[in-house]
Amino acid sequence: MTKRALISVSNKDGILEFAKELVALGYEVLSTGGTKKLLQDNDVAVTAVDEVTKFPEILDGRVKTLNPMIHGGLLGKFDEPSHVAQMEEHGIEPIEIVCVNLYPFIETISKPDVTWEDAIENIDIGGPTMLRSAAKNHDYVTVIVDANDYPQVLEELKADGKTTIETRRRLAAKVFRHTAAYDSYISNHLTEAIGEEFPENLTLTYELKQNLRYGENPHQKAAFYQKRLGSDFSIAYAKQLHGKELSYNNIQDANAALQIVKEFEMPAAVAVKHMNPCGVGTGTTIEEAFNKAYEADPTSIFGGIIALNKGVDQATAEKLSGIFLEIIIAPSFTDEALNILTQKKNIRLMTIDFSQAKQDKFNVVSVEGGLLVQEPDRFGFNEADIKVVTDREPTEEEWKAMKLGWAVVKHVKSNAIVVTDSQMTVGVGAGQMNRVGAAKIAFEQAGDKAKGAALASDAFFPMNDTVEAAAAAGITAIIQPGGSIKDQDSIDMANKHGIAMVFTGVRHFKH
Repeated sequence: MTKRALISVSNKDGILEFAKELVALGYEVLSTGGTKKLLQDNDVAVTAVDEVTKFPEILDGRVKTLNPMIHGGLLGKFDEPSHVAQMEEHGIEPIEIVCVNLYPFIETISKPDVTWEDAIENIDIGGPTMLRSAAKNHDYVTVIVDANDYPQVLEELKADGKTTIETRRRLAAKVFRHTAAYDSYISNHLTEAIGEEFPENLTLTYELKQNLRYGENPHQKAAFYQKRLGSDFSIAYAKQLHGKELSYNNIQDANAALQIVKEFEMPAAVAVKHMNPCGVGTGTTIEEAFNKAYEADPTSIFGGIIALNKGVDQATAEKLSGIFLEIIIAPSFTDEALNILTQKKNIRLMTIDFSQAKQDKFNVVSVEGGLLVQEPDRFGFNEADIKVVTDREPTEEEWKAMKLGWAVVKHVKSNAIVVTDSQMTVGVGAGQMNRVGAAKIAFEQAGDKAKGAALASDAFFPMNDTVEAAAAAGITAIIQPGGSIKDQDSIDMANKHGIAMVFTGVRHFKH
């Protein structure tokens, strides 16, 4: 019985060498289309699939391998008497090796001007069918979808004349992962194209970026996966220039810092610890912005993650180098800045494309046994239905401070209170079980800087006690969603103390 291998690949990396080795090992190679031409042009003996099927390729190549002469050879059990008899009766020969990868659907839909017709034409049918057939019959068939597996397959064939069952099982599992991912890209693209927001089935596909040393704690295993078609403005696509490998917690914190810093167009710096901002600063230069972020909380910034929305120059690098930091993320670093910062062996320096600062269509959060899916919180100050509800209107400086606080507070764990002046946070109260508790933490951190500052709250005040505490701390302006049945009590308390208060109409819960 002739040993046969079927090769039909879109990605031709390494395929010529692989096919030559198979021929040298005594395999008859079956092929189609561009793969067949490549092999023939390089003097590799090859048999056209239509010679096996006795049927020509039809419908512009849509039908060529969907034939019993092919799939019988892929699905027949080589040692099952009834299968062997039926295959002999119909002249079907077994196919022991299948090497297939698929039409470039993902590359096609990545094009900004892709049409519905282009996407549909790049949906592979015959390839996934052959892969699934061969993978199902992996007791007998070696199926390869990844060029990285060519060397091991050849090594085992040369050593024993066949691959091990362990290898065939591993490759079969990889095939089903591959075809599942391929189908998910197709279903998700078509679902999005027709405007279906929450389909009856949601399949998400991510690719392994790296294995991590551990998770949140050393006793937890972890890995980092990236979205193939995700935004370039993502920690998954950031370029690391220097430093240790990122940890699980680094990635979480870096993502949090990026989400905050992209709120600003003017130079801004964000310091994050445990996914909450400990300092946010703005200025006319990135150096000034960082100085403000540092001044906001010089204690908590120790060991923090810094995100900057402008390139790091020498002066800013000198300031950054004076503090122990885990990560610095920015659009760029000057050569002088890199020379300074790379003196620290472990600090991670990363660049990211801020021109692609957008969010995915949906946020996904895992819970035990399920997923929560929602739109990102894109609501900002310009979208708010701003209403001044107190007797006193805010001053120009108070408006600036409230806008800054409102941009930051939606990124702070609820219950959240952020105290700001016109350029920086001066107090952050995060993740408390009641709003007054969050306010007290923010006021304690702010100290005297709370006098004349603004307060931003992620949700409404159910009672007037937060306003009363704000007045005692010296707050002169408050921005909050409003909507409590006791709003008037808070308004009255603000009027009593001469505080200007603004309602936005939208809350910013963050759990």
